[in-house]
Amino acid sequence: MASDNHFDLVVIGGGPGGYVGAIRAAQLGMKTAIIERNKLGGVCLNWGCIPSKALLHNAELWNEAVTHGKEWGINFDNASQDWPAIIAKSRGVTAKLNGGVGYLMKKNGITHIEGHARIMAGRVGNEPCKVDVLAADDDYYHGTGTEVTQQITTDRIVIATGAAPRELPFAAFDHERIWSSQDAMVAPSRPDRLIVVGSGAIGMEFAWFYNAMGTDVTVIEMLDRILPVEDEDVSKEAIKIFKKQGISFKPGHVTTGIEKTDNGVRVSITNASDESKTETLEGDAVLVAIGVSGRYDGLFGDGVTVDLDRGAIKVAYRDIEEPTYETSLAGVYAIGDIIGPPWLAHVASEEAVTCVERIAGHHTLGVDYNSIPGCTYTSPQIGSVGMTEGAAREAGHDVKIGKFPLTALGKAIATGAAEGFVKIVTSEPYGEILGAHIIGKDASELIHEFCLAIRLEATAEDIISTMHAHPTMSEALHEAALGVEGRALHG
Repeated sequence: MASDNHFDLVVIGGGPGGYVGAIRAAQLGMKTAIIERNKLGGVCLNWGCIPSKALLHNAELWNEAVTHGKEWGINFDNASQDWPAIIAKSRGVTAKLNGGVGYLMKKNGITHIEGHARIMAGRVGNEPCKVDVLAADDDYYHGTGTEVTQQITTDRIVIATGAAPRELPFAAFDHERIWSSQDAMVAPSRPDRLIVVGSGAIGMEFAWFYNAMGTDVTVIEMLDRILPVEDEDVSKEAIKIFKKQGISFKPGHVTTGIEKTDNGVRVSITNASDESKTETLEGDAVLVAIGVSGRYDGLFGDGVTVDLDRGAIKVAYRDIEEPTYETSLAGVYAIGDIIGPPWLAHVASEEAVTCVERIAGHHTLGVDYNSIPGCTYTSPQIGSVGMTEGAAREAGHDVKIGKFPLTALGKAIATGAAEGFVKIVTSEPYGEILGAHIIGKDASELIHEFCLAIRLEATAEDIISTMHAHPTMSEALHEAALGVEGRALHG
């Protein structure tokens, strides 16, 4: 094998885990290649985190100016939507950032290989790992490649192939009326009626976007509350606010069938607690947002396998909370969505850096899985970190709560953003912060103060003794901390 085809590290997948890991490897002096079957930046940059935020910003502008403008003495009586331009703006953002990732690859001397990677062998003694590169086929999420275009060897492999939207078993995506999140991002026209199956972050973000832009939206959730991974108080506040905005909800209902009609779709649902109660909903399209599953179609050659766990690649653990990211195949590691939840871009990036630094023999503290922020970019936004109140009580903690409503916050009132609250979950007797939950304007930015607090094992008193500028949204964090001790000043 020619030396040009041998690398110290090959990263498979060019998303926020893969390209960050490749950059860190190059910084550490490794001869690095990254193989990506589609566009650099992966699903997050091209079809997820970034373009969806551009769409949501459009909806925020429309909502502020047109829906609520008159409240502020600003009239947009003849405002109109240019839907193709809205979608084009979102796609333009991804194109710019995609080019930026390509520049980072060149800047760091990383070999970018376009194609579908297939692992043909792990390390065997002194023999390196072997990877075939195939021409990528047209299946973005589940492609297996076509003919072999290149063969390379490498000392180590990091799998960062991410995840793909899950389909309902009885209703495959047709990309016209039965949508994945990717389809919802590039709809050729805005539907008058949209049904959303699943009320997690992805489902709720698109539900909010389309509702704000004028679509009649109904959200179906199998469990008894929306945003079920959030604190129960957040779920209750969220459904109250979103109903007020015009979104309809069917919590506690199971989707049992989706039928395409001449004009759209017909969705059958059943009450989860009483199967005799059924209902049929009709819409122009249905977005299925029931989660994701790992992408490893065509990743392994004949006779090459890795251990799996519930559809994710299984990695070894140093202890109960400290993964080594090593798979069962010698010389092969895996990070990000492909190894299971939490399916978050920032987790993939941090795991990639930790994995690569350890491959290089560096000591690193690793990923603190107890202080991972989760954000939902609706309006109001939702941000959370650490334990919910329910989880803390189930874990046996003597819990004390601080909660501050934004209706009592000067900056929130002044900017028309007084819906929501900040909630802190602490433990007795020392007041250590176990979790924090925010629903309100800028929650995705505000939550990071609590991430740092949990990382540093800070207490409510530490937040109290930290001065917060006035008037700011961050004062609500200070007031919630005061609330833990029953001495909130404004609530």
